Amino acid sequence: MQLRRIFTAVLALVALVAGIALTAPAAPAEAANNADFRADNIISDGVFFNSNTMSAAAIQSFLADKGRNCVAGSAPCIKDFRADSPSRPAQGAGHCGAYPGGTNELASTIIYKAAKACGINPQVLIVTLEKEQSLITGSRPSATRFAIAMGFDCPDTRACGSSSMGFEYQMYKAAWQFRQYTLTPNYFRYKPGNIAVQFNPNAACGSTIVNIKNQATANLYNYTPYQPNAAALRAGAGVGDSCSAYGNRNFFRFFSDWFGSPTSGQPVLKGALDGVTVDGYNTISVRGWALDPASTTAVAVHIYVDGVGAAVLKTNASRPDVGSAYPGYGNDRGYQAQLSVTGGEDQNVCAYAVSSTASTELGCKVVDIPEGSPRGAFDTAVVGPGTVRVTGWTVDPETTAPIAAHVYVDGVGQAVTANANRPDVALHYPQHGSNHGIDVTLKPGNGTHQICLYGINVGKGSNTGLGCKTVTVYAGEPIGAYDSLTAVPGGFSIAGWAIDPDTANSIEVHAYVDGRGVPLKANQARSDIARAYPVYGAGHGFSATIAADTGSHNVCVYAINTAGSGSNTLLGCKTVQSYGGSPLGALDSVTVSGRTITATGWAFDPDVKQNGSVHIYVDGAGFAVKTGGSRPDVARAYPAYGSTNGYTGSRTTTAGQHTVCAYGINVGAGQNTLLGCRTVSVQ
Repeated sequence: MQLRRIFTAVLALVALVAGIALTAPAAPAEAANNADFRADNIISDGVFFNSNTMSAAAIQSFLADKGRNCVAGSAPCIKDFRADSPSRPAQGAGHCGAYPGGTNELASTIIYKAAKACGINPQVLIVTLEKEQSLITGSRPSATRFAIAMGFDCPDTRACGSSSMGFEYQMYKAAWQFRQYTLTPNYFRYKPGNIAVQFNPNAACGSTIVNIKNQATANLYNYTPYQPNAAALRAGAGVGDSCSAYGNRNFFRFFSDWFGSPTSGQPVLKGALDGVTVDGYNTISVRGWALDPASTTAVAVHIYVDGVGAAVLKTNASRPDVGSAYPGYGNDRGYQAQLSVTGGEDQNVCAYAVSSTASTELGCKVVDIPEGSPRGAFDTAVVGPGTVRVTGWTVDPETTAPIAAHVYVDGVGQAVTANANRPDVALHYPQHGSNHGIDVTLKPGNGTHQICLYGINVGKGSNTGLGCKTVTVYAGEPIGAYDSLTAVPGGFSIAGWAIDPDTANSIEVHAYVDGRGVPLKANQARSDIARAYPVYGAGHGFSATIAADTGSHNVCVYAINTAGSGSNTLLGCKTVQSYGGSPLGALDSVTVSGRTITATGWAFDPDVKQNGSVHIYVDGAGFAVKTGGSRPDVARAYPAYGSTNGYTGSRTTTAGQHTVCAYGINVGAGQNTLLGCRTVSVQ
């Protein structure tokens, strides 16, 4: 909730003591009388939520009038104050609508846009600015006062939030907060009904039950949660007693003085925007009527096109229908004019009736205003294998025939005809038909390219830039990687990936083993490659096991060019030590225990990874054992063959000298291998 300090609430009073000139309005709408203040109905919903009371121009005129005696201090006077404002999205049903950002905007424009976005009377925001920081009538404003202009996020219990500083933020968030109170009233203390409202932040000053009549009054209490006591009301615009609070009293007084009664409302200007006619290129005609029910003086009508002022019109055209409906005001209450405007699609043309005391929106109409120059869009630039498909559309308002478009790749252009079928364009421009699409496939070559699209003008106007996009295209020689070369039993395994950028199809790679070529297909799934090169998909990996003799081998891999320009690409060369042929191993030891002889060692056949056989001979008499014992040392030396290559064999014999020999038994190519012989003595 937005709580305001009592010192801020009396800022207007302190300003008097400090010598700040608070200029009295030249012609108050209604002099405030505190006897008219009602704690249960400070302002009506109809007044509070009427966002059409003032245009941006009317707000600017008001600020200039009320601040005519302002002298700039560390910040400009509010009539000259400017700030940037970011765009803000719509907040959902019942809340603030979209807020269009802007650069170096006047305070009046920011006030108007905050009020329109959130459906709050701009007069409410203006009065709150004065109530909080005397920014409307005060002299020598400071940057600090603009930074906390609406007192948003400035509770009684702490300093103002540092993240809530800035005029535009304060204006929008104050309007946003009023809408938040309204959308979710049960989340806040003050809502229509019987609620205790204090007289002062000091609870000892007491409170009374107030039967709050409407949401608008509840909003004011949620923002400034105190009512004026009898002393504050007796004091008029002055100071009451130590239990007085002035925020809502001052709101009532400022609003009454400047805009009329906040509960009964103020006169609303009458009128309408009857029509907006598109006459031709960059030209429209507007017509309508307007009058002030409180005065026979003619009012002005301000025309805005997409938020930019286009004209100020006089209500001096004859409208007998208006004179008949409003006798006593005469017939000359109409306005009409042909205007030169900036053309474009979906232009929002709005009219406001503006008098010296009020502004009323008369209506808005959306029209397409031909510019003469082509219209269109650069829709997509889709990268394919070695290609970019460019799509878009363009029409020239002066012809229904397809027109030329120019496609520029890195500044080099080519002409195409915008004649592809686009039913969506026909729906928007039925007089032109559907044959205005752009659909061309380019082959710009390998690398990053900027592609720009232009609609070429026919007749009046000039060529229209439809936009630019940056793409990265892969083309030319194959790309890829030689990921691994690993020794395996009987040879080695190889793995990697390869793509020919000119095709999405799988291509061949050639592995050269000591100069001897082995063709492979790069067609295995590689999801990592699909993520890196989504145009080409996942089927571009390769892996294979190649048989090789024992020894060191040099293995080079080439990606084979398949489509388009370019040549084969060397992905790299690696060296591997492979093993094959006869078994490898050793007779590590022969030990004697009693009359038992035990032989131990290791062995494997390089052609296979499974455990093999070892034959142990004692004085020529043999027996077979299997390998399978743990030998981490062998695994470290020959990682392709694992660690279960150890063997142990025992035989009981007689006393005397004995010769023990071990043989690795061959599988496949090669022959049995003598692993070693030892002579031992048995007692």
